[in-house]
Amino acid sequence: MCKLFNMKISILTVLLALVTTFSFGQENNTYKSTLTKMMQVSGSEVTFKTAIDQMISMIKQQQSNIPNEFWDEFVTEINKDAIGKLVDLILPVYQKHLTEADLRQLIAFYETPIGKKFAEKTPLITRESMAAGQEWGRQIGEKVENKLKEKGYLKQ
Repeated sequence: MCKLFNMKISILTVLLALVTTFSFGQENNTYKSTLTKMMQVSGSEVTFKTAIDQMISMIKQQQSNIPNEFWDEFVTEINKDAIGKLVDLILPVYQKHLTEADLRQLIAFYETPIGKKFAEKTPLITRESMAAGQEWGRQIGEKVENKLKEKGYLKQ
């Protein structure tokens, strides 16, 4: 009788583990599809694809002896699953910081007129902000250098 009870407990434990694992897998899949949708509507997917294209362009320039056919084939191959692989890599990061409900709210925002405008303008804002940030960094570096010279830590 005791063995039968232990066996039932063992079977229930295994079933519970399987159901929990299956449930987590489904939850993970819905989160992943929600994250993918958020990346699409926010413009992140286009930004990542552009980054891939730019990276390949730079490599093509450095490796000018490689025929274009190779690059065409390679780009097609990369574009098939690059975003999916990126989503797999960043999924735990997003899960750590945002719930699926948060992602759905972001999607709702990006589907509004101002959200669409923000998604469209973000690459331009980022590019211009980076240029401004570089100038800001240059100015601070100059100030540090001048102060170090003034205090005698650097030669004039």
